[in-house]
Amino acid sequence: MTIENNNYKELDTLDPLAHFRERFYMPKDASGEDALYFTGNSLGPMPITARGYIEQELKDWETLGVNAHMHAKNPWLPYHEFLTERMAAIVGAKPIETIMMNSLTVNLHFLLVSFYRPTAVRYKIIIEKGAFPSDQYAIKSHLRLHGYMSEPRAIATGPAALIELTPREGESTLRTEDIIETIEQEGETVALVLLGGVNYLTGQAFDMQAITKAGHKAGAVVGFDLAHAAGNIELKMHDWDVDFAPWCSYKYLNGGPGAVGGAFIHERHANNFDLPRFAGWWGHDKETRFLMGPDFQPIPGAEGWQTSNPAVLPMAALRASLEIFEEAGMPALIEKSHKLTGYLEKLIDAIDSDRISIITPRDPNARGCQLSIRVKDGDKSLHDRLVAREVFADWREPGVIRVAPAPLYNSFEDVFRFSEVLKGCLA
Repeated sequence: MTIENNNYKELDTLDPLAHFRERFYMPKDASGEDALYFTGNSLGPMPITARGYIEQELKDWETLGVNAHMHAKNPWLPYHEFLTERMAAIVGAKPIETIMMNSLTVNLHFLLVSFYRPTAVRYKIIIEKGAFPSDQYAIKSHLRLHGYMSEPRAIATGPAALIELTPREGESTLRTEDIIETIEQEGETVALVLLGGVNYLTGQAFDMQAITKAGHKAGAVVGFDLAHAAGNIELKMHDWDVDFAPWCSYKYLNGGPGAVGGAFIHERHANNFDLPRFAGWWGHDKETRFLMGPDFQPIPGAEGWQTSNPAVLPMAALRASLEIFEEAGMPALIEKSHKLTGYLEKLIDAIDSDRISIITPRDPNARGCQLSIRVKDGDKSLHDRLVAREVFADWREPGVIRVAPAPLYNSFEDVFRFSEVLKGCLA
């Protein structure tokens, strides 16, 4: 169907996923109507069933106490396992490769302990210069740990261990061929390639399959931060042969503030017990865990990277959302995402203003649902006016408004209304 600028009612009528909006609490505007909520890339709205899931665990805690570990309606002892298959389907992994635990940057640190193993020859890390700051902090802390950086802001004398990818002059996003060329040029000196699956600022989705292939050809380990990718774009972590990937679940996965994070570790590492790791009792062999022996025996697969028992209440909230994802299905969500974001792109392009431009790639396969709007001269007043009109969109320095119409709960009418508000703010 041809998407006209004002046919949002028809598009919503034909949308097979439209009813999923009713499964979420949407923030309200001053009139009591659903607000224009486009910040699922920071915090997804609350699934209506989340309260029931959490209250069930509170009730079991109240009535069973410690016995809830075995006798709750949803026993706490294996609680993380209730999330595994649904989460694995979202990131394109096998259950043995998937674990929900900790939080994003904690998981990144855990994985770097195992997968950044520099040698005298192979020690460099390739990342985006515009990576999310927490990734930069984590990477630099491991470089310092191994003696490749000195002060927090200074690279030690000698060859640089941190290779930062930057767009070509006059461009906002990275070209795949430039990423691969850098990997090939650095060659046998590269120990690790770590990029975001989707860049948090520009909304660019990277060609993870091509990058992984190039990294492995150079002999490097390859990982991706899926914070802005999980639940947003098609992922095939196993098939793409990625070594590892952490993610959070409070953004597109709607797990709630501070929600439990996740990690993917490829099946080929499942029985490599020689990999160094931070050890804890929940990663120990399940059959002998409660014998309380002194020697750590890791569980094969991603579960072997656990250190502590499941955070039941946060996991309960996430279960509510993953249930909805399973019902909707990622293929259908991605199909709608392409239409919804394409509609937003078309409407923004139709606005006659030299004050804004879209820096997110135009290719639907090179982005998720987020469009990043660059504001001329970094004028934050435009964002302030959007907020004053009760639009949920966020500002990121330098001079970018991020708008993310999520297909699980946003509508074509939301997108049309946003474009009208944006035009009014620009007038």
